[in-house]
This record gives sequence, C-alpha cells and structure tokens, in this order.
Amino acid sequence: QVQLVESGGGLVQAGGSLRLSCAASVSICSINVMGWYRQAPGKQRELVATITRSFMTNYADSMKGRFTISRDNTKNTVYLQMDSLKPEDTAVYYCNAITPRGSNYWGQGTQVTVSS
Repeated sequence: QVQLVESGGGLVQAGGSLRLSCAASVSICSINVMGWYRQAPGKQRELVATITRSFMTNYADSMKGRFTISRDNTKNTVYLQMDSLKPEDTAVYYCNAITPRGSNYWGQGTQVTVSS
C-alpha cells in the first residue's frame, strides 16, 4: 500500500509560480513511475507530467517549458514546479504512483487556482 500526500496548492495570479509536493509513505525508489495529473471542473482528469525511477520525464504538450517535475529519493517526494501559470491551469492536481506490480495509487489532490 502506498499513501501519497500532496501539498503546495493555493491561489496565485496569472504569470506566477507554485511548487507542489507529493510525499510518499514508501521509498519511491521502489515505484516505477510517479506523476502529476489534474482535473478541472467539468473535465476529465489529464496527464501533467511523469517521472520514472531512472529520472526520465514526460510532459503534456501544454505544460512543456512551463512545468518541471522532479524527485528527491532521499525524501521520498516528487515535486511539480509550475511557472508562468495561466487561468486555464486552475484544477485539482493529483499525485500518482505506479508500482512494479502495476498497482496504481492516487493522492487526495491539492487545489490550484490561477486568477486572471
């Protein structure tokens, strides 16, 4: 069982920055892929970015160049640095972990609101 706890969300003006954190209850060295997803009101959950055990990253096209995913294995934490935020980035952001056995875990989400 993997528990994920997100933090760092909040209200920010357009053009501003936020850094989200996702703390895992287990060593993230044992997790194949960790990632961030988001869900805006009335929309489906969508990929933001993922990072593998070997630090390979993948981003949704609309986030490339603005968002950066990283991981600190010593703290069992994954981060999402979000810069140049836009009102359309407003959503609940969820942390995700996929284990080597294929089990899928989600955090409770953290709200990000970008005002224009």
